[in-house]
Amino acid sequence: MIQGIKFASICVSDQDRSLEFFTNCLGFKVATDQPFDEKQRWIELKIPGAQTKLVLFTPEGHEDQIGKFSNITFYSDDVVTTYKTLSERGVKFEGEPQVQEWGTFVILVDPDGNRFCLSSK
Repeated sequence: MIQGIKFASICVSDQDRSLEFFTNCLGFKVATDQPFDEKQRWIELKIPGAQTKLVLFTPEGHEDQIGKFSNITFYSDDVVTTYKTLSERGVKFEGEPQVQEWGTFVILVDPDGNRFCLSSK
C-alpha cells in the first residue's frame, strides 16, 4: 500500500540558480545531484527533519509550468520568525505573514517566480 510521498517536483529554468536558492536561502540539503540527460541533472533535496524530498527538474514539455503557483505548502512551528530569517537571507515574499483562525501563512517566491505557501502546522 502507499506509504507516503517520495518527492514533489518543482519546475525551474536554471537548476544551478534554484539549487543555490533552496540550499543557501531555505536550508535544504542535497540528497542527489547527478546527470539526467544532455539538458538537465536530477537534483533531489532533503528538508531537514522531513521525509519528503523536492526535485528541481522540469520534464520536457512542462516549461510552461515554471513561475506558477505551486500546490506545495511548507510548514514551520513559527511562521513569523521563519519569515524574518528567510527575508534576511534574501527570500522574497508576497506580503507579510497573515494570521487566520486556522493558523499563520505567507507566500514565498523562488527565483523563477514559483510561489509556495509557508504555513503553521
